[in-house]
Amino acid sequence: MIGLPFAGNGLVHAGFVGLGILAALLFYAYEKRRRGLSDPRLWPIAGFAVAFGAIGSRVLTWDISRQVSLADWWGNGDRSILAGLVGAWLGVLLAKRLTGYRHPTGDLLAPAVALALIIGRIGCLLTELPGTPTGGSWGVILTPEQAALTGAQAGVGLHPSFAYEIVFHVAAFALMWRYRDRLPHPGDLFICFVGAYALFRFVVEFVRGNEVLWLGMSRPQWFLLAVLPLLVWRVRRVFGSPLRREMEGTAA
Repeated sequence: MIGLPFAGNGLVHAGFVGLGILAALLFYAYEKRRRGLSDPRLWPIAGFAVAFGAIGSRVLTWDISRQVSLADWWGNGDRSILAGLVGAWLGVLLAKRLTGYRHPTGDLLAPAVALALIIGRIGCLLTELPGTPTGGSWGVILTPEQAALTGAQAGVGLHPSFAYEIVFHVAAFALMWRYRDRLPHPGDLFICFVGAYALFRFVVEFVRGNEVLWLGMSRPQWFLLAVLPLLVWRVRRVFGSPLRREMEGTAA
């Protein structure tokens, strides 16, 4: 059994999200300096990624079927990491269009995003429904007061789904730290990270406890089903024929 110092408090969650964003920006600055990138346009790009990520996490989850205004949804509605990543990607595209910056930035952004998610998910673990029942005696145990805040069962072991995600992002950050200069093309690091996270997130959704939409799958899973084929195709291009051609050319 895992006792959870649960604090169902929006300020706690927001605090960890803020710390995650700060850590990401500090790493972004470090990595930019390490790579010798001094173009001042890189900071507006980071700013647009953060701003549009925050907007996307709210706006792109707005469910008009619940008859809630966008203003009310912004203050009290659901937030989504997946929607936030889509918003951040759109923000980067817009910033590049406005500034005229044309070089890939994924290698800078991918480790920073993983670092932000490691810290931000701690806030989720402390303030949100941990997951579905484990079916055993292990897992996160909520008190009746804690369970009342999330609609969960008290005294039942729940999957610590956010802890699973923290472990994934720690591993992803470590791998990106090691191989960030070894992939064949600029921007490949971000493609690999997003592809791996999409696959992981689809699997972990089965124990997240999110609302089931259809055929036993949640809204995030249906979204991921739509984009996973494209991500798999892009990841295969990273490790597929382009890399083989380079290796064959080196051997020759």
